[in-house]
Amino acid sequence: MEALKMFCYQCSQTAKGTGCTVSGVCGKVPTIARLQDNLIYIGKGIAAYLYHARELGYTDSEVEHFVADGLYTTLTNVNFDAERFVQFALYAGKMNVKVMKLLKEAHIKTYGEPEPTEVQTGTVKGRGILVTGHSLKALEELLKQTQDTGINIYTHSEMLPAHSYPGLKKYSHLVGNLGKAWFDQKTLFAQYPVAILGTSNCVLLPKDSYRDRMFTMGVTGLPGVKHIDGYDFSPVIETAKSLPELEDKPGDVVLTTGFSKSVILSLAPRIKELVEQGKIRHFFLVGGCDAPLKKDEYYREFVQRLPKDTVILTLACGKYRFNDLDLGEIEGIPRLIDIGQCNDAIVAIDVATALAELFGVSVNELPLSIILMWMEQKAVAILWSLLSLGLKGMYIGPIIPAWVNEEILNILVENYDIHLISDPEQDINSILKG
Repeated sequence: MEALKMFCYQCSQTAKGTGCTVSGVCGKVPTIARLQDNLIYIGKGIAAYLYHARELGYTDSEVEHFVADGLYTTLTNVNFDAERFVQFALYAGKMNVKVMKLLKEAHIKTYGEPEPTEVQTGTVKGRGILVTGHSLKALEELLKQTQDTGINIYTHSEMLPAHSYPGLKKYSHLVGNLGKAWFDQKTLFAQYPVAILGTSNCVLLPKDSYRDRMFTMGVTGLPGVKHIDGYDFSPVIETAKSLPELEDKPGDVVLTTGFSKSVILSLAPRIKELVEQGKIRHFFLVGGCDAPLKKDEYYREFVQRLPKDTVILTLACGKYRFNDLDLGEIEGIPRLIDIGQCNDAIVAIDVATALAELFGVSVNELPLSIILMWMEQKAVAILWSLLSLGLKGMYIGPIIPAWVNEEILNILVENYDIHLISDPEQDINSILKG
């Protein structure tokens, strides 16, 4: 039987058999296709951040135009130039920096600048609603509507940093955080008899055991789960009232979050002294989007093995791999500094830039290493943001991103000194001896 014939836009001819470009042997189409996928992932990340900024009344026309241009660029027969795709990805990274700044501005102007805050991880006696996702706007509206109802509000995963904003922490019934990263939902949500509100991405198909007490809103939707249009959470509240009370059961750990740019930079003079005195040897930014992979255990082991004269900054749900550890401090400087949500990568960028100016060096000359996890969607957008700013020497893992082939990996390694994580001890030794 004759092999299926396909028209190859790259070769402009009908191709047949395993020797043609379509099958991937020559490598041109797969690389272009992967760069297209990469750009789509970045666009998804940018769109997510822009969505939450728009919720609070903030937008940017340049970013909006880019999202349209970026998607158009990925049409099959529009662009076959791999180098142009790389340059477009770098430009996309710059647009993601811009939208992260916009969202941070929206959060601070609406809720105040975050401040270091201890967050309980257990339950408080009474009925409850558990909020997951990224939307601080949704959380604020829910807090307003549940005030004086006797219902307690708990956060999950990327909502943890909400506890550090003055405009949100003022609500006394925002009582704590339950669970860890996004993928523990099916176990966590089944464990606690509370109403559940999914405010953005990272919701999973629900188990039947909690489907009838879960709600989605905005762009989020799940089959068989009730959806809220707008911000009227009356159905969520009524469901919470119908459920049994939780017991008063404190958690085993207390988490600390909310180290804003201003807070960290207020410590800059002291940090400079400790670095110059040799008491702080190195800074590590360890974070990103966690995944339910055995290989992700690397990140906890990595942090545990770091010498006591190092400081760890973290953000996004990847921090749950190790944010329960008591790492102590270095003469008043916490060794573990939680910056916030994934979009708060902009805070890390601003802090690194400010420290570079303080020490009179470039960011790449700082005693700072970036260890990122799970390169998809928002994480891809953040990676290209860092690359667009010229940062080099980053480590990524736990696996090679799906949009990377050997050709793309070589570009990242040769131009940006990207490293794939290996063994925690080996990587630490390589970084600190470099």
